[in-house]
Amino acid sequence: MRAPVIADIHHVSINVSDVERAEAFYVDVLGLTVLPRPDLGIAGSWLDAGQGRQVHLIESTTIPDDAGQHFAFRVDDIDAACAHLTDQGVEVAGPFPVGDARQAFFHDPDHNRLEVNEPA
Repeated sequence: MRAPVIADIHHVSINVSDVERAEAFYVDVLGLTVLPRPDLGIAGSWLDAGQGRQVHLIESTTIPDDAGQHFAFRVDDIDAACAHLTDQGVEVAGPFPVGDARQAFFHDPDHNRLEVNEPA
């Protein structure tokens, strides 16, 4: 039997039109923290999303259309998370039940779709 190749998710990368604006949203609204990032020749920011997972922001003039692609943050209290987002002026859809879990969707300033997910 072959061992699994994938152990866990390390990071997700998303395109943003303005790194400073996006970083402010992910840090000030969502509570992520800035990580050191080497000079890669393009503007960007690396953010700590907890548990060793990261969100990488890459400045680009090309932002993909929202066709349902997204990534999700696990939360312990989805009602509190949705209330916080709403208080910050973020439009939230949900929460919705999905099996034994609940999820809600919202967008960052560049319209990248994000999810908060409260597992059962």
